[in-house]
Amino acid sequence: MSGAVSRFRGPFALAAGAALAVPLVLTNPARAEAEPYTVTPLKFTVRAGDRSCTVDADLYRPTGVDAAHPAPAVLATNGFGGSKSDGSTDTIGKAFAARGYVGLVYSGLGFGRSGCLITLDDPAVDGEAAAGLLDFLAGSRAADDGTEADYVTQDGAGDPRVGMIGGSYGGAVQLATAAVDRRVDALVPLITWNDLGYALAPNNTGARQGASSGTPGVFKWQWTNGFYLMGEGQTLLGASLDPSRFSDLTCLHFAPKACDTIRLLNSGRYPKAGTEAMLAYLRGVSPASYLGRVKAPTLLVQGQADTLFNLNEATATYRTLKAQGTTTKMIWQSWGHSGGQGPGELDLTEGNLETSYVGRRVLARFDRYLRKKNTGTGPAFAYHRSWRSGYGTADAVPALSRTMYLSGDGTLVDARSEVAWGSRRYSNRLVPTSHSESSLAGLTGLSDRAPYDTEGTYLGWTSAPLTAPLDVVGAPKATLRVVSPTTERVQHSGDASDKLVLFAKVYDVAPDGSRELVNRLAAPVRVPDVTRPFTVELPGTVHRYGAGHRLEFVIAASDTAYFGNRGVKPVTVTSAPEDTGLLELPVVPAG
Repeated sequence: MSGAVSRFRGPFALAAGAALAVPLVLTNPARAEAEPYTVTPLKFTVRAGDRSCTVDADLYRPTGVDAAHPAPAVLATNGFGGSKSDGSTDTIGKAFAARGYVGLVYSGLGFGRSGCLITLDDPAVDGEAAAGLLDFLAGSRAADDGTEADYVTQDGAGDPRVGMIGGSYGGAVQLATAAVDRRVDALVPLITWNDLGYALAPNNTGARQGASSGTPGVFKWQWTNGFYLMGEGQTLLGASLDPSRFSDLTCLHFAPKACDTIRLLNSGRYPKAGTEAMLAYLRGVSPASYLGRVKAPTLLVQGQADTLFNLNEATATYRTLKAQGTTTKMIWQSWGHSGGQGPGELDLTEGNLETSYVGRRVLARFDRYLRKKNTGTGPAFAYHRSWRSGYGTADAVPALSRTMYLSGDGTLVDARSEVAWGSRRYSNRLVPTSHSESSLAGLTGLSDRAPYDTEGTYLGWTSAPLTAPLDVVGAPKATLRVVSPTTERVQHSGDASDKLVLFAKVYDVAPDGSRELVNRLAAPVRVPDVTRPFTVELPGTVHRYGAGHRLEFVIAASDTAYFGNRGVKPVTVTSAPEDTGLLELPVVPAG
C-alpha cells in the first residue's frame, strides 16, 4: 500500500489545499518541442447565477494555428482545492497544445484567482460560467483585455468544436456545462460523482434515482469535512479581495446552501430534521438531476480505489446516459481518490498518455469527435485487472451470475440445501468498533491501520476455500432479513435516526487467515424497515479471489469513517434453508 500511495501522492497532494485537484500530466516533451505553443493569461467577466464573476484562465495556442488554419479546442478546470496553475490543471493546456489543440484552462469559481462562491458544480452557476468561456472559443466574445480567439474550428456560427477533460470537481463541471450548453462535443469526466447526496451520506439500499435511496443515508463525516475545510481554507491559500468570493463570516466561500448542508450533517440533527431539503439541494446540483440534458458523447473514467466517489456513481451515470441514447462508454481504472496507481496505467506524474490504455482511449475519443477522424473509440466497458497486465473488456457491466447463501453456522454456501438452521446476534456500542479506512490517508500519503471488526459487534459468513480463481467485476448484492426489536418499536417515529444502521462488506481471506477488505470499501445502510427483507448494493469492485482463498461477507454495527446508530440496537440474524440471506456476485470468466 505504501508504494502505491507514494506514487499517487503527486497527483493528489493534500499540501497547500490541492487535495482534490486532478493534475493530468500529459505532456510529451518531444511533441512539445516539435509543436511549440504560446501561453496567454486572460481574465473573463461572466455571469454565473445571480453574480458577475471573474474567471482566471490561460490560453494555450499552438504555433501555426490561426484563422486560416483553425484547430479544435480543449477546455478544462481544476479539481476541488486546485487552480489553473496548481502544477496539474495547466498541464492539460500544455499537453493538448503540444498535440495541436487550442487549450483553455481556468480556475474554477471560488478557487485560485477566480471570483464567486463555491457552488458544488451547480449547472446554473459553474455550468453557465463555462458556457461564457465557450463564447470566447466561438469568437463571439473577447476576454476582458480584448483578446479574441478566431482560430478555433467551428461547427457553425458561434459553435466551437470543443472537448472537456478533468477529474473529480473538474469532472462534474463537464456534465454541468453540457447540460446548459449543447456546443460541447466530447466529455471525459474522471473520478467524479453522480449524486452528492449519495457520496456524502450514502444509503446502499432502495436506490430510486441513480445511486440515491428514498431513505436518508449515513453521514460520511471524514470525506465531507475534508472538502469543507479545503473550501473554507481558500482565504489562507490564496488571499483575494474580490467581494464575490465571500458569503458571510459564518460561511466564507461556499454558497449558503452548501454551508447549511455541512452544518446540518455535523449538527447531530441529521437525519432528524431538514434532511429532505438538504438532499433535494445536493441532488439538484448533481448530475443525477440533469443528465437528461447531457447529449455530448461521454467517456466516463472511474477509479476502483475510491471511497469518496465509488464505481456505483459512474455506473449510475453510465446507465442513465445509455438509456437516453447519449453515446457513452466507461473505463474503470485502478486509481481514484483513495490511491491505487496500477502498473502501466495512465500515470499523471509521468505523462504516459500514448503508452497507457486510458490515455490512448482519451486521444482516440478526441480524434473522433474533435478532429472528425474515422477512429475507433474502444469497447463500451473496460476494467483494470490488478492480477495481470492489460484491461478486460465487455459490451456492458457484468450482471450478477453467482449466488451464495448465508448459513446459520456462519458459513457462506453455494446451495440453499446446504444452509444450516441457526440464529446469531451482534450489538453496537456507543463508539465505533469497526474500521474500514481513514478517508484522507490515501491523499496525504499517511499510513492507515488495517481494517478490523470487533468481536460481538459484527457477523461474518465465510466460504469454503476456492478451488479455482474467482473474478468479480461489478457491484455485489446482498439480500438480508434482520431482527431488531429495539429498532422495530421506534423505526416509524418519523425520525430517520431511529432506523437501524449497519455496514456490509466482503473480505478476501487468504490461506494464512489474513483478511483484505478490497479497496477498503463498505456499504453503509440505513434499513428502511427491519420487519422486511432488504437488498444491499455493495460498492463495485474488480478483484480476483485466488484459489485457496475464501470470501467472508460481513455486516458490522459501525464504522469509524461514518456516523452510525444512535443508541444501542441489538441485531439477530436467523437462517434456515427455506429463508436465508443471499450474496450475489457479478463473476466473469477467469482471464
